Amino acid sequence: MPHTAIKQQKIRKMKSIFRIAIMAIFVSLVLPLNAQDVNSEQIKKNESTLELQYLLQLPANYAADTPGGYPLILFLHGSGERGDSLPLVKAWGPPRIASEKGLPFIVISPQCPANEWWTSLLYPLSQLLDQAIETYNIDTNRIYLTGLSMGGFGTFALAQMYPHYFAAIAPICGGGTPGLADFSMKLPTWIFHGEVDEVVPVENSELMFKALQEAGADVKLTVFPGVNHDSWIPAYNNSGLFEWFLEHRKQ
Repeated sequence: MPHTAIKQQKIRKMKSIFRIAIMAIFVSLVLPLNAQDVNSEQIKKNESTLELQYLLQLPANYAADTPGGYPLILFLHGSGERGDSLPLVKAWGPPRIASEKGLPFIVISPQCPANEWWTSLLYPLSQLLDQAIETYNIDTNRIYLTGLSMGGFGTFALAQMYPHYFAAIAPICGGGTPGLADFSMKLPTWIFHGEVDEVVPVENSELMFKALQEAGADVKLTVFPGVNHDSWIPAYNNSGLFEWFLEHRKQ
């Protein structure tokens, strides 16, 4: 065999070995952790018009055959957690609490791609919910939605576009479209905001609260005195929000 042909064959062999090694590394990164641990986490992607990677966290007692299924929280993070590094979504809120302490919910936390906004991803989020309902043992009468900052805007928008999924929602330091309040008037809503928020003015939440009230909604507003943009800290840690969620079932 000519020397050039032997050299090319060696190069092709080395490339093949390199591709196999890269694939092995990729598989090792995406394989799920033990789904029965209290703080178990799985990296997933939904099959939709736009692939959204998401963190799946299961309660300690999760079993695929438990009658009635488990309550679900869909959590929408803020703009600072966008990108393609999934651990970022655990910075705040339900995924962080589920990781550190455990929660009696299935928690699904998608990651918004860089330079995108939740308000432009409503259909992919609805597809993610459809896939989750088909895949996991979810009580479809106890699906809850919450998000902070950009995710607070996303919470209002997703609930107004697809209210039929949810039993209750909790937008934090966000805002919405008051004129669409009638679409979600039957949806129990607990709004949180910081009194001195310098990023998203508290008036955004106050306008939504007023519009939902006028539409006859089951809504309440908590404004934390002296708190700036990080109102999600007291909202998720000290308000009793998770217990409030569990008081509500889809009507």
